[in-house]
Amino acid sequence: MASPSDQTAKIIDGKAIAQTIRSEIAEEVRDLSEKHGKVPGLAVVIVGARKDSQTYVTMKRKACAEVGIKSVDVDLPEDVSEADLISKVHQLNSDPDVHGILVQLPLPKHINEENVLSAISIDKDVDGFHPLNIGKLAMKGREPLFLPCTPKGCLELLKRSDIKMKGQRAVVVGRSNIVGLPVSLLLLKADATVTTVHSHTKDPESIIREADIVIAAAGQACMIKGDWIKPGAAVIDVGTNAVSDPSRKSGYRLVGDVDYAEACKVAGFITPVPGGVGPMTVAMLLRNTLDGAKRVIGQ
Repeated sequence: MASPSDQTAKIIDGKAIAQTIRSEIAEEVRDLSEKHGKVPGLAVVIVGARKDSQTYVTMKRKACAEVGIKSVDVDLPEDVSEADLISKVHQLNSDPDVHGILVQLPLPKHINEENVLSAISIDKDVDGFHPLNIGKLAMKGREPLFLPCTPKGCLELLKRSDIKMKGQRAVVVGRSNIVGLPVSLLLLKADATVTTVHSHTKDPESIIREADIVIAAAGQACMIKGDWIKPGAAVIDVGTNAVSDPSRKSGYRLVGDVDYAEACKVAGFITPVPGGVGPMTVAMLLRNTLDGAKRVIGQ
């Protein structure tokens, strides 16, 4: 860790910002409940017993309870057929008390993820992965009903830290459907000049060095070194990588895609891992669910 004396970057505390957003959501949920006698409902569907997926789902369900959103729990066995899973999604689509549907990924190998995600009603696609939502995100002058949670969280961190995006050079490292691609599109919509760096990019360092904003979402531990960062740049680190650490009880610790100790000395703003983007993803899921409910309740 960088010692305070040589640390220049302002730490963007994702945990604190997410907590503020959750308080705002809780207040709006109370308002809906008082005025219309209804609260937003989020269906969280999990297939099988993957430990990491169960951890995420428990966290999402707990977050719902904290802000007053009704969590509809759908736990299905590992061997559920694709047809049965899709039929369950259709049931949730037609349930008026459900305003958001989230299917925890990855799904077992025998199920086609695209078929399942496409079955979710666009009005309840709180993950923001429906092809129509992504398509509208890619078009000028069109607004998707929902934005993907992690990219939306990245931009919210920039906005709430008063980091200018308009006219700035932004570099996104990684081009996944979940983070890299949608966050690039969101930055374009915010009038940044965007470059995407990926596994086939030649000389990624020289491109990253020119960035006023770096969004790191490559899934490679400490890939981006301190001397790759332009002095004063804003660094949003989406990476969550487990590296061996015998001093920890678990035997590992989590690090980002950016070498935090080095980057701290150069960047103007930086998110820590953990405690940066992670808490924002869940906060944006709650926000999307609330927005979905507000479109229906009281209409």
